[in-house]
Amino acid sequence: MASIFTKIVNGEISSYKIAEDEHYFAFLDINPLAKGHTLVIPKKEVDYIFNIDDELYKGLFAFARKVALAIEKVTPCKRIGLTVIGLEVPHAHIHLIPINNIYDMDFKQPKLKLEANEFEAIAENIRKAYNEIP
Repeated sequence: MASIFTKIVNGEISSYKIAEDEHYFAFLDINPLAKGHTLVIPKKEVDYIFNIDDELYKGLFAFARKVALAIEKVTPCKRIGLTVIGLEVPHAHIHLIPINNIYDMDFKQPKLKLEANEFEAIAENIRKAYNEIP
C-alpha cells in the first residue's frame, strides 16, 4: 500500500508543494512547528532513510539544501534546522524547520494552526525563492 507521501507525489492527496524534480519532492508540513516547516522526500518509497541507495541519498540532501536555502531567504529565522525521525510515516523524509533556538525543534510543542491561504502564501514565497537559487 502506498504511503501518504507517495499519494501526495502522485497527486492523489493535495499538498502545498515547494519544489520537485524527477527524484525528489518538497512540500509544507500541514502540522508545522514553524511557518515554513517543510518536508523533503525521495519520490521512490523507501521506509528508512539509511536504506536509500547512495546516489539517491546524496541527491536527497542536495535537493533539501536548496529548499532550506529558499526557506531561509523568505522566513525570519536564525537557521534552518534539519531532522530525520522516520517513525511517523513509512517513507523516508527530512524535516526542514525555521528555528531561532534549539527548542524550536521540539516536536512535543503545539503545532501551528494555519489557514489554507497562509499555507498557500508561504509555499508561494518559498517556491519563488527556490526558483531564484542556481
